[in-house]
Amino acid sequence: MTDTDFRSGFICFVGRPNTGKSTLTNALVGSKIAITSSRPQTTRHTIRGIVHRDKAQLILVDTPGLHRPRTLLGQRLNDLVQDTYSEVDAIGMCFPADEKIGPGDRWILEQVRHMAPKTPVVGIVTKIDKVGKQQVAAQLLAVSKLLGEDCEVVPVSAASGEQVEVLIDVLVSHMEPGPAFYPDGELTDEPEETLMAELIREAALEGLGDELPHSLAVVIEEITEREGRTEKQGEMLDVHALLYVERPSQKGIVIGKGGARLREVGTAARTQIEKLLGVKIYLDLHVKVAKDWQRDPKQLGRLGF
Repeated sequence: MTDTDFRSGFICFVGRPNTGKSTLTNALVGSKIAITSSRPQTTRHTIRGIVHRDKAQLILVDTPGLHRPRTLLGQRLNDLVQDTYSEVDAIGMCFPADEKIGPGDRWILEQVRHMAPKTPVVGIVTKIDKVGKQQVAAQLLAVSKLLGEDCEVVPVSAASGEQVEVLIDVLVSHMEPGPAFYPDGELTDEPEETLMAELIREAALEGLGDELPHSLAVVIEEITEREGRTEKQGEMLDVHALLYVERPSQKGIVIGKGGARLREVGTAARTQIEKLLGVKIYLDLHVKVAKDWQRDPKQLGRLGF
C-alpha cells in the first residue's frame, strides 16, 4: 500500500452511561452534533459525525447505550445498537479515568464480542483531565487487561483536546483503504430537524430527575422563514416544537411554575440551535401528554422510533 492511499470507515463508541461517548464524538468532529447529558440513555438516534483528515475520513455512529430493556422503546433502542455493531469497522470502548471498571463494563464487552466477534475493539480511557497521571496509568493497565493485549488503549480528554489527534490516528489505522463517503466540510448526515429536536431534548433533560429521560420525546412540527425581515435584520426562522411526555404530572415538571422551566429550556435550546444553523430563530415550545407512548407501537412510530 502506498502512502497516498485514502482510508475511510465507520466507528461507534460504546460504554456505560456517562463515560463521555457523545462528548468525544463532538470533540473528534469539532462541532456539537451529539447531545451530552448526565442522564443515562439520552442518545436516541444513531447520529453520524464525520471526521475529515487529509488522507482519511471517519464516520462516527453515536448509538444509544446498551442496556437491559424494560419497554418496547428499550427493545427498539437495543435492536438499533445491535444493527450498528455488526456494520461498523471498529468499536471504541470508553472507560472514564476516574471510575473503576465494574460489572457494567464487563457486560457491555460481552455483548459487543457476542454481536460483533470480528470487529476490532479500541480501548479509550476518557476524562484524563480529571485525575493525576498515576491514576491514568492504572486505568490504562486495567483496561488493557480487560480487553486483552491485542487491543490498543488510548488515553484522551475530550474537554481539553489532549490526545484527540492520537486517537484519530489509531482509529484510522483500523480502516481499510477506501473513498470519502461524504463531501469535505459536511459534519453529519442527520436532517437538521433531528438535530434540533435532540438539542431541545437535551435542554429539557438538564437538571431533571431520573423519571423523565425515557419519557420525553421531541417532534419538530414546523419550520418557517419569518417574512418581512430587512437585509440588515438578516434571516430568521420560526421553529414550532412539541415535547411529548407520558403523564400529566411530567407535563407539570417540564413546564415548571408559571412556565418558568419551559422558558429556560427554550432559551438554552435556542442558543444551541442558532449555533447549529447560523441564523436567528424564534422557538415556540408546547408540552403534550401521549399516554404510555413507549409501550405503544403506533405512537412510537409517530414519534420517530
